[in-house]
Amino acid sequence: MKTWLWRGALVLALLGVLGGLVMLSGIVPIKASSRHWAITAWLLDFSKQRSVSTHTLGLKAPPLDDPRMVVKGGAYYDVGCRPCHGGPELRQPRIAAQMTPHPVYLPPRIAAWSAEELFYMIKHGIKFTGMPAWPAPGRDDEVWAIVAFLKRLPFLNAAEYARLTRGESADDGMDAPLRALAAKSVAARRAVSENCSRCHGADGMGRDGASPVIAGQRAAYIFASLDSYGRGKRHSGMMEPIAAGLSVQTISELAHFYAGLAPASRSASADSAAIARGRTIALGGVAQNKVPPCAECHGPGERRRNPFYPDLAGQHGDYLVLQLQLFKTGKRGGSAYAHLMQDVAPHLSEAQMRDVAAFYSAMNSKD
Repeated sequence: MKTWLWRGALVLALLGVLGGLVMLSGIVPIKASSRHWAITAWLLDFSKQRSVSTHTLGLKAPPLDDPRMVVKGGAYYDVGCRPCHGGPELRQPRIAAQMTPHPVYLPPRIAAWSAEELFYMIKHGIKFTGMPAWPAPGRDDEVWAIVAFLKRLPFLNAAEYARLTRGESADDGMDAPLRALAAKSVAARRAVSENCSRCHGADGMGRDGASPVIAGQRAAYIFASLDSYGRGKRHSGMMEPIAAGLSVQTISELAHFYAGLAPASRSASADSAAIARGRTIALGGVAQNKVPPCAECHGPGERRRNPFYPDLAGQHGDYLVLQLQLFKTGKRGGSAYAHLMQDVAPHLSEAQMRDVAAFYSAMNSKD
């Protein structure tokens, strides 16, 4: 028995030495153009499947049927995922096709993965591929939005895909403002057309409630937000890469462009009792919980306020709740004034967050 053990150990040692010599020789090709051997591709794929399956045990997906999640995830997919994984009108992007392993065309493959498994791969990325981890690890809400879109992707034709991911053209109803912007800055005009309008809409009102209203928002606040995103101080895997590519001049021009747009009137559905409770919090605070009145910083009222504080009137309610939740859990980040909300949000209950959001959402423009 001992003889066989020694022989086995010797064989393994020799194989290890041989493997080391092969690696040192440099004859093992690392070029993407050579592709993987079939056995290597199978081993890597099998290992991936088993790893993802094991690490998603106990993970539970939230409801993914909210149309706003689908729009939010689709807008990002078209910018961040389509260049590698394609879409109904672009099945095989040319550059991605030369990667090893090459990114797969996703629609036929989505059904093979559960929502939880898709979430895990998007959030953490995959080693030895070009698949990166999500830039903002704390923003699970963004990752789930992409999963919601992916679950719809196999059923979309090219026209439906374009509507969900890009919405209306940035030029629709925006001819005059965009012409004026283009006359000042080609870079800012391109940013609006290619990026901003995908999520915030051509009018800055937030497509289908999936993204925040920025039309008529304070220019200083928009500037500070984009600057914070670009420097990684405000956390969003969707906004950080876009903002990081903007110059200070372009950020300034975008801020003044959207600040100059008139926010359209809209109707927000919320029960009157919730609005009344939210009004009490917004105007009077919650003294026993050391929560100051929201209106001191965010309106309404004629009181002179710091221009770096956002106006909340007419903002989408779900967006406001999300921001309060992120502040409460320390996952939002932000400008130099973000710490003020990090001290306030933990003292609000989930119900109080929804009430105050209902109050501000029910307001139109900057009443």
